[in-house]
Amino acid sequence: MFKSTQLIGLVLMGLCLVSKKSHAQQTATNAWVIQHVNIITMNEANSIIPNATVYIADHQIVSINGAYPKNATVIDGKGKWLMPGLIDMHVHTPTDVGPFGLKYPTQGATIFFDLQDQMLLYIANGVSTIFELSARAEHFGQRNEIAKGTVIGPRMALAAMIDGGTGQGRSVNTPEEGRQAVKSAKAEGYEFIKVYAYLNPATYFAIIDESNKQGLKVIGHIPTSFKDKLKEAFVPGFGMVAHAEELTNYAKDYSDQEAQEMAALLKTNGTWLSPTLITMEAIASQVRSLEPLKALPSLAYVHPLLQSKWLTANKYNKMSSPENIAHFEQYTRFNLQLVKACAAVGVPIVAGTDAGTSGVIAGFSLPDEMALLVKAGLSPQAAIASATKLPAQWLGIDKVLGSIEAGKLADLILLEENPLNDIQNIRKIAAVIINGQWLDQASIQKKLQHLAQKNTNMKDQFDWKTITSPKK
Repeated sequence: MFKSTQLIGLVLMGLCLVSKKSHAQQTATNAWVIQHVNIITMNEANSIIPNATVYIADHQIVSINGAYPKNATVIDGKGKWLMPGLIDMHVHTPTDVGPFGLKYPTQGATIFFDLQDQMLLYIANGVSTIFELSARAEHFGQRNEIAKGTVIGPRMALAAMIDGGTGQGRSVNTPEEGRQAVKSAKAEGYEFIKVYAYLNPATYFAIIDESNKQGLKVIGHIPTSFKDKLKEAFVPGFGMVAHAEELTNYAKDYSDQEAQEMAALLKTNGTWLSPTLITMEAIASQVRSLEPLKALPSLAYVHPLLQSKWLTANKYNKMSSPENIAHFEQYTRFNLQLVKACAAVGVPIVAGTDAGTSGVIAGFSLPDEMALLVKAGLSPQAAIASATKLPAQWLGIDKVLGSIEAGKLADLILLEENPLNDIQNIRKIAAVIINGQWLDQASIQKKLQHLAQKNTNMKDQFDWKTITSPKK
C-alpha cells in the first residue's frame, strides 16, 4: 500500500503531466505571430515600434521582434496598428432581476440576462477590462464565468457601493457603521469602495479613513451634504471623482476660473477624475428628445427589456422643458471646461462611461467618451492613455495590463488606421485579442448580427411596464 505522502506525490506528478500537456496543446493552438505591425506601446516612454513582430502565446505577449515557433499562426499586420485593450472605468452590468409580482421565500429571479450577450458589446469595441461600480455578489459570479472561459469577456474590477439613508444595499449613517461596512466589503472580496450621494460628512470621512487602513482605494460621488463646502470633501484617500458633474453641481457661474479652482482641489489632494462626459451628453440628448436614442444602431444590441425601459419609461425625457434642456446643455459645456482645466494642471484623467445608464450602451460608449476627451482638449495619445495605462495604474494592474510589453497579458486591439492621427480610428477594428483569444472583425460582426436578431425576436416578451407592474 502507498503511504499518504507517496499518494500525494503521485497525484501532484499527474497534475504536472496534465499541466505540461495542456501547455503544449495551448502552444500549438493558441499562439500567434503578428508581423509587420505598428505598435502603440503606451509604455512609460509612449514609444511607437514600427514594422514589428509580436509573438503571443498562452494568453501573454511573449516577445516583440524576437524568435517564435514555426507552428504559430502568422497574421499579416502590414499597415495596421496594434494597441492595448481598452479599460472602461465606470460601468453597471445588469444581473438577473426580480422577482416581480408575487414574492415568496426561495423564489429566484424572473428575468435572466445572457452574460455572453452583455459581454459581446465590450469585446466588439476592444474593451478588455471594466470597473463595476455597483458590484454585488452576482458580479463575482459573472467574473468567474469569464475567468473559467465559459464566457468570453473583459476582466472585471469590483467596487462595493456605500451610501447613506435607508435604501437597499450598504446604507450607513454613522462613522461606526461606515467603518464596519468597509471591513465587511473587504471580507467579502471587494477590491474598491465607492462612496455615494447621501452620506453625511462624518460617515463619509470615516469610510475613506477606514478604506485607507484596509488598503482599499475610494472612488465615487461627492455627497450632497457638502453643499457650499466643496473643499471639505477633498480629504486624503478620496482617490477618484466618478463624474465631472459631481463638481459641476457646485458651479455658480460656470466660468473658466471656477473650473480651474476645482481642478486645483483635485490636484492638491491627489484625486483623479473619471469625467464620464458621454453620460451627461446622453442625458442632455434624452431631455431634448428620444429620437436620437431610437436612431442609435447599437441600440439593437441592448437587451429588449432595457430597450423598453429606455424608450417607454425614460426618466430624463420626462423632465423635458426649456429650462431643463438649457440646464443640461450648460452641464455638458462646463464638464468639457473641467476636463480641460484638470488636464492643464496634471490631474490624471481616466475614461469611464457609466454604461448601463439610459442611452449609454456598453462597449460602444467608450470610443464616444474618448472622442469627447479629445474635444475637451486632450491629445489622441492622452485620450488613449486615459483608457489604457492610466486606469491600469489606478486599479493596480499595470504590471500585467495597460501597455504592450513582453510578459504582459495579451489584451490587444488591431486597428486598420492610426488612432494617434484621429481618435475616431479607434473604431476601425480589424481584430480583438481578449485574454489571448483572437476575434477578427468578420466574426465579431456575425455575433452582433445574431444578437440583434435574437433581441428583435424577443421584443414582444419584454414590455417594461407590464413586467414591472403586472396585473393581479
